[in-house]
Amino acid sequence: MVQRRMVTAALAAAVLLVTTGCSSDDGEQPEAAGSSPPSSSAGSSPPDRAADPAPPAKGSVKVVRTVAEDLDTPWGLAALPEGGLLVSSRDEATISRIDEKTGKKTVLGEVPGVAPAGEGGLMGIAVSPEYASDHMIYAYFTSESDNRIVRMLYDPEKPAGQQLGAPDIVLRSIPKGTNHNGGRLAFGPDKMLYAGTGERYEGPLAQDKDSLGGKILRMTPDGEPAPGNPFDDSVVYSYGHRNVQGLAWDGKQRLWASEFGQDTWDELNLIEPGGNYGWPEVEGKGDKSGYVDPVAVWSTDEASPSGIAIAEGSVWMAGLRGQRLWRVPLDGTKAAADPQAFLEGDHGRLRTVVSAGGDKLWLVTSETDGRGSPGGGDDKILELEVT
Repeated sequence: MVQRRMVTAALAAAVLLVTTGCSSDDGEQPEAAGSSPPSSSAGSSPPDRAADPAPPAKGSVKVVRTVAEDLDTPWGLAALPEGGLLVSSRDEATISRIDEKTGKKTVLGEVPGVAPAGEGGLMGIAVSPEYASDHMIYAYFTSESDNRIVRMLYDPEKPAGQQLGAPDIVLRSIPKGTNHNGGRLAFGPDKMLYAGTGERYEGPLAQDKDSLGGKILRMTPDGEPAPGNPFDDSVVYSYGHRNVQGLAWDGKQRLWASEFGQDTWDELNLIEPGGNYGWPEVEGKGDKSGYVDPVAVWSTDEASPSGIAIAEGSVWMAGLRGQRLWRVPLDGTKAAADPQAFLEGDHGRLRTVVSAGGDKLWLVTSETDGRGSPGGGDDKILELEVT
């Protein structure tokens, strides 16, 4: 692994701004029923800073238009500052640029070293916070030996298919498996890079702070442990996760995360630095000392949560097996009302949701991933208007 041991003065001065996170499998069937989870929460919660007024208990979703269609196994989505949407293809190992006005697709190139299998392949993508000067795109993918994070120079002046530079490895040795590879990638308000990982069906890895599996990781753009991380010389930010699939920050810069549960409960978590989210000792709300309970839970057939976004004061969570978009209105560090479901079964499996600014969201369907039932035009990127 190529890892630089240099942290710039700007990064060293970065202030830790975020506190907060954690899922049901993308397609596995529940094996056992569980009782209703307790409503109490274990572990300390991040301070509830002066919060904006809570949104209404009930919201709305309107599909404004289809932005793009006929996409093959789309997974990650990221908006470019100059306009355009980047979308990764899990199984084709390509990154494409979508003109959000016309839907025209341009293939930037194929990412070398990707080894698609099961739930693995080319997954999360993110645009550098210094994109205006460095033009770097970050990607999380499964290789023959591990899951890893790389960055590539994007040059739109080159011919289509040749616009990605050679990958520079930022972080390697994230455990890989047929399933539970994690894969979500995002830059936080602090300009640090965050990644959600899975425990490849080995529960104890989630509790092992020396393993990168079953964690939320926080690192500099060069892949070094970020200043202010909770564990010395480690990129581990929180642990005890089963398979983290969504990362998003609210208006108070608190980090929220979605993750697959196993037999009973999928989770939406508020992430605390150094927090232990319980897996495999706890699934859902266990009210056990030393573990952080989720803010909201769902039965595994209602969710299988993937990407999340925050807009209009609510967390919006894409459901794979659940085939619906969930809305969780927030009141500071708590849910202001029960989760509300939208688009149930209308567009099949839902993989990724990204804020498009204001009351708009981009939503990516996932019917071509081997577990859906593709129809005409699948897969798609939809533009939503939400309240």
